[in-house]
Amino acid sequence: MFAAYAARIDRDQPLNGLELGERPAPGVRPGWTTVNVKAASLNHHDLWSLRGVGLGEEALPMILGCDAAGTDQDGNEVVLHSVIGQSGHGVGPDEPRSILTERYQGTFAEQVTVPAWNVLPKPKELSFAEAACLPTAWLTAYRMLFTNAGVRPGDSVLVQGAGGGVATAAIVLGAAAGLRVFATSRSEDKRKRAVELGAEAALPTGERLPQRVDAVIETVGAATWSHSVKSLKPGGTLVISGATSGFNPERTELNRIFFLELKVVGSTMGSKDELASLLNFCAAKGVRPVIDTTLPLDRAREGFAKLAEGEMFGKVVLTV
Repeated sequence: MFAAYAARIDRDQPLNGLELGERPAPGVRPGWTTVNVKAASLNHHDLWSLRGVGLGEEALPMILGCDAAGTDQDGNEVVLHSVIGQSGHGVGPDEPRSILTERYQGTFAEQVTVPAWNVLPKPKELSFAEAACLPTAWLTAYRMLFTNAGVRPGDSVLVQGAGGGVATAAIVLGAAAGLRVFATSRSEDKRKRAVELGAEAALPTGERLPQRVDAVIETVGAATWSHSVKSLKPGGTLVISGATSGFNPERTELNRIFFLELKVVGSTMGSKDELASLLNFCAAKGVRPVIDTTLPLDRAREGFAKLAEGEMFGKVVLTV
């Protein structure tokens, strides 16, 4: 079957390790099911994998891709929950959880196999491309907002780095849930689009907000960390799920964190139940993922290049 896969690890030029070509179709595994992929979306996780983060040389070649929607062996339209081993279904009792492509072949292929427990029905209201955007970036944003930040309608939230998959999802979900959403971006065009998606205001990165906020959704890391901490109300919550600009900020702002009794919460992906709730929320409220570009699988390299350059607003989707 045709697939986009990591053939080599290159920490400095990750796209050098990306290959497109034939790979073996998934075999039969007890308790697992094979899904015919209709659409899959890219995440920064895929770039990090090509750099060797969470993916070792011994696991190569590895088909990339965490997210997918497609049809199961009975023709049902489904969405995949890409965290394997979280529940013990389909894996050994002592196996730690992992995301597709860390231990198991991913979704940038004509077929993918996952534990049957990891398959959810796709709402008829969502297209395959829309549904394929939800299991990683949108699920991450959903958990960050409603589980780990614990915000409620009327609360205020700052979303750093408008344009990325998680950030875009947080803006749309937050606005749909009745939050006052502020966003930042270096790009004037991305700031305008953030407002169009429901942000109350969008400011240049690092600029002082009109008010302090109840929570910050942080995926940028070092470049925005200090601004995130300074933007919180006393007792506020900073939720971080990534660090695309680096892991080590120049200033940790520890004095502000303890003096203002701020909370810093790490967040990774989400549960199957949260994905089911997200799917229902999108279907019921007309919320749809923002898709920047849709490309056929054989043009995956173009999609990876857009992701690496940060030139997209929303998700890049590959279709099969």
